[in-house]
Parts: sequence; structure tokens; C-alpha cells
Amino acid sequence: MNTESWESSPSLSPDKKDLYFSSNRPGGYGGSDIWVTHHASNGEWTQPENLGPAINTSGDEGCPFMYSDNQTLFFNSSGHKGYGQADLFFSKKLPDSSWSEPENLGYPINTIDDEGSLIVAADGKTAYYASDRSDSKGGLDIYSFELREDIRPPKTLWAKGKVFDVKTKDGLPSSVQLTDINTRQVISNVQTDEDGNYLTTLPVGKDYAFNVNRKGYLFFSENYNLSGNINDSIFTADIPLQPIEPGAAIILKNIFFDSKKTDLKTESIIELNKVIQLMNDNPKLTILISGYTDNVGKDPDNLKLSTERALAVVNYLLASRQVAKERLQYKGFGASKPIADNNTEQGKASNRRTELTVISN
Repeated sequence: MNTESWESSPSLSPDKKDLYFSSNRPGGYGGSDIWVTHHASNGEWTQPENLGPAINTSGDEGCPFMYSDNQTLFFNSSGHKGYGQADLFFSKKLPDSSWSEPENLGYPINTIDDEGSLIVAADGKTAYYASDRSDSKGGLDIYSFELREDIRPPKTLWAKGKVFDVKTKDGLPSSVQLTDINTRQVISNVQTDEDGNYLTTLPVGKDYAFNVNRKGYLFFSENYNLSGNINDSIFTADIPLQPIEPGAAIILKNIFFDSKKTDLKTESIIELNKVIQLMNDNPKLTILISGYTDNVGKDPDNLKLSTERALAVVNYLLASRQVAKERLQYKGFGASKPIADNNTEQGKASNRRTELTVISN
């Protein structure tokens, strides 16, 4: 990663997968550019990639800082249109990994002087930066201020927990993937330590799918709603994994249908593809997809609805052409097997579910 050229200002992404830095190495667009290298599964860092002309110009770009949402990149630039020598900008990483048009942080943050590095706290509003403006004590000084509301990145939470074997309670080293349910964008893909513990950050204001895969275990599936008012700074989610064996079952928490409908909603695709991955990773595995409803409505109607929803899941798996028909079974149970009290809305929501059960492996 280091060369005979000048490398500086490293910024590690919150999931520790990407390292952003500034360099004047050959192959850039101007003086110094911003580059990124990725932490590969073998533990090595990949060949650095230039962030491209959306970020880099014929001038100098430097001091990159990836905010804790893993999407908002702050940096300074003398090449983008600004107020002085080097101004502060931010750009958003888009779902296709391209970058949005950089936005100048504006006056009075940027001046005719040289603005240096900037760091934004996890609350999304408290910022610290270096500048040699007229009231400095000499050279570059550190200043603190609140970002205007229109340029604030989202507040983030610390998300932590432990992945463990549901039977032995032993911690399991695993990869924990957190995905925005609505955009299907992977927000974080963090590796636990050897005891199964993980720590990462999550932007509030979104709904997330938590997925964990480990060889020999059913994947973990859960969704968490962080789109409301969140006052805490830490979100804890412990993750139990079930060994793959006959009778083992999981509720597919991220399979969604509209009320009284049997068409899979697009938000279900993340989960459905996880089932396909599970089947591909375990080529002898056969499963039963079961559908369940709450007790609202007539029993025959609920039985028909639950059966057709289970069939919709199986049809998606078959349409992928990656799972043989002989490995799939489906059945609807209507409201006959509740797991919660049907007298509450929360209980009814829990009873409306799709399950995956291992038949043989």
C-alpha cells in the first residue's frame, strides 16, 4: 500500500473493511488524490483504488474521514469550487459504490484560509476540524462547532453483541451482515472476534436485517426497527445459531407480505437469497417452508393464505434455478400453531410468520 510517493491521513471505515487515505502516487487526477484499499478475507489489504473523478480533481484532495454511518466521506479539496485555498466537502457513497457530487460545507466553516482535516462525532452534529484562520494561536488550530442541520449525517448507534451456539452457549467466530431492508444496501459486514463478540455502528432512521452465516449452522435472521426516535447510544443484539440437524427450525424474520396477500414484497429478497445460499452451502439439505397466520378471519381462509405464502417462498427458490424441487417442501398451518397471544397486535404480528425447518441433511 505504501509507495515511494507521499501517503497520509488514513481513515478506517467503522466496519474495518476499508482504509481511505490521501496520496500523490502516479495514476491520480491531480496533485494528491483520495484512495481506498479493502481488507480481504485472507487478511491482506488489496491494491489501492482511486475514488475517481467525482471526488478527485486536478487539484489536491486530502484528509479523508469516513463517518460512522460508513457512507458519508468528509475531505478537503483545492480543486472543487470553494471559498479559499482548501475547503471542506462531503460526499455520500451510493448503493452502487459510486459517489455523490461533493457538497461544500459552506461559510463560516470554509473561509479564504486553508481548512484541514475534519472529524464528526457519532451524534452527527458535533464536528472538530483544523484551520489556520485569523484567530488561531499559531499555524493550524483545532476548532469545534455544530454542523448545520441540512449538512448533518445521520446519528449513529453503537451496535454490539455476541454470536453463540444455541445449545452449548459457546461463542462462534462469524461474519455479521447488517443490511438496509428498504434499499438492500449492506451497511456493515463485520467480523466477530474469536469469542463471537462484535461491535459496529448503525445509522438511526432505518430498518435493518441482521444476518449471520456460519458453516454447519442455520443462518440467523432478524429485523430491527431503528427508524423511530432512538435516545440510547448503544444497541445490543445477541445472536444464537442453531446447528444444522433434522428438526432444527428458524423463523424467517425478513419475509414480508402485504395484509391478506400472497405476493412476496421486495424487502424479502435479502432473506430469500440467504436461503438460497444456505442450500448451496449444504447440497444435501432438504427443508420444509411453513406458513402461519394470526386468528383473524375464518380458518379455511387462513389455511389457504398460509399455504399460498409458503408456496410463494418455494416458487422464488425454484425460480432461482439453484435449488432442486426435490429438496423443497411447503405446508400451511393457518392459525393452528400460535407462538404468541393473539389478543394483542404484537402477538398477532409474531404469529404471522414463515418458518424454515430442516428435514434432512
